[in-house]
Amino acid sequence: MEFLETIVKQIWGFFSFDGLIEIIKSGNYQSLLTYQGITSIVAPILPFILILELLRGLLYKKFKVVAYKISFFSYLFNSVLGRYISIGMTLFCIGLFEQYAIISISFTWYWFIYGYIIWEFAHFIYHFLAHKVRLFWCLHSTHHAPESMNLAVSHAHFFLEGPYADVIRTSICMLAGVQPAMLFVIMFIDGTYGSFIHIGESVMKNARLGILGKFILSPAHHRVHHAKNIEYMDTNYCNLLNIWDKVFKTYQPERDEIKVEYGITREIIPNSFLDAYFGEITALAKDVWHAPGLTNKIFYLFMPPGWSHTGDHKTTAALKKAMLKKE
Repeated sequence: MEFLETIVKQIWGFFSFDGLIEIIKSGNYQSLLTYQGITSIVAPILPFILILELLRGLLYKKFKVVAYKISFFSYLFNSVLGRYISIGMTLFCIGLFEQYAIISISFTWYWFIYGYIIWEFAHFIYHFLAHKVRLFWCLHSTHHAPESMNLAVSHAHFFLEGPYADVIRTSICMLAGVQPAMLFVIMFIDGTYGSFIHIGESVMKNARLGILGKFILSPAHHRVHHAKNIEYMDTNYCNLLNIWDKVFKTYQPERDEIKVEYGITREIIPNSFLDAYFGEITALAKDVWHAPGLTNKIFYLFMPPGWSHTGDHKTTAALKKAMLKKE
């Protein structure tokens, strides 16, 4: 019975109805205009869209259980571990770095824009390192392992990726003067939109968002980011504002002539949660173990994925260079 109760609680918690039900019970609908009220309304929307996505897949006979397997088991695994570690690291970094902020800002609309630009920069740094440092790629690769795109992919993460991301993002924001209250609002917006951009083709086939897609990162941009096509790899690191991808020249729109192929370049056991979750860590451990000398062992940890002490590099940069030569 306890096991079933835990499962029911997990399912109920996933749909995030508690806040909204509390407001309805209290009858204080004025609270819907507060931050807590707004989050209570918005939080259940994405789970509802996920159910819609599943139903449309069933209706058009495109639903495959295996497409959700990695995301489902990642969610269950991480709900026990990653969530609490991530919250703890965020609060730790706030306490450690807030006192060293280079400027003091107020919670106004114009400083909020500043705060969001800083957050997006911090997100870019975390995300860039997650693709360019192999140790961090081991934490991030689980998110790229699914071979199809759907809203559930937003839950496919290694349990230590959240803490790693929040250490970098929170530290940068605190040093740049972003207030903790403002940071939590930004994190809510970022988390909600960050889930939305994983929406599947069954709900939104053309996900470029029209003219809006020229100013923000659309689901189409994020599909490109999840591609294993050489032309698309290591692009679109931002989450909502595309400013830093354009500044650092990692911006890549979806191209009609190049169909997105999802997944990672390493051959993995199809739809295997264990391989998606632990495969990159196992491969790194083997490379470090067999590498000659301490220097090469350290290089395997911190050089980009695909780096080899033999010089036979298969990094994204090397693959793109080789492709250009063929052309």
